[in-house]
Order: sequence, then C-alpha cells, then structure tokens
Amino acid sequence: MKVNTQSVNFNADQKLIDFIQKRMDKLDLFYDKVISSDVYLKLDNTSDKENKIFEARVSVPGDSFVVKKQCKTFEEGTDMAIASLERQLKKRKEKLRTHL
Repeated sequence: MKVNTQSVNFNADQKLIDFIQKRMDKLDLFYDKVISSDVYLKLDNTSDKENKIFEARVSVPGDSFVVKKQCKTFEEGTDMAIASLERQLKKRKEKLRTHL
C-alpha cells in the first residue's frame, strides 16, 4: 500500500517514515481493498510532553477512516492509530460479509 506521509512544521527522518510504512502495510492483512492512505505528523506548540500528533486517513471503496492520536512519540501514536484502524477495518469487513 502506498502511504503518503506529510510532516507539518518539521522534517521527519527516513527511519520514522519507514516505520510508519511498515506498520501501515500490516493493514492489508485485515482489509485488502484499501485504496490509499495519508499520514500527517504534527508537532503541537505546547509545553505538554504529549505534543506529537499522528493523524491517518485510510480510503476504502465507498468510505474513509480517520484516526487522530496525540502521544509522547510518533511511534507510540502510530501503534495506537494502527490498532484503532485494524478494529475499524475488521468491523467493516464483517459488515460487508453479512450483507452478501
């Protein structure tokens, strides 16, 4: 799956982009009809430790899922968002299976 990664107000290093790509590729195991995915990495301008925002938009035929997580690290946010997307994609797959 092609993942379009955009970092807002900073430059993401290649290691982080590869990590996100590897995690997003796992979504194909749960739902193989994913059209595209966009990932936005943002830094919040607060003194709070949890100032990193991971936002992912996954497009599937007829719908799209958006997940937004705020954590201490982008890796932690990625893992939490992927877990949430997995649940949503499994739910959609089950719903489609019951309507056939």
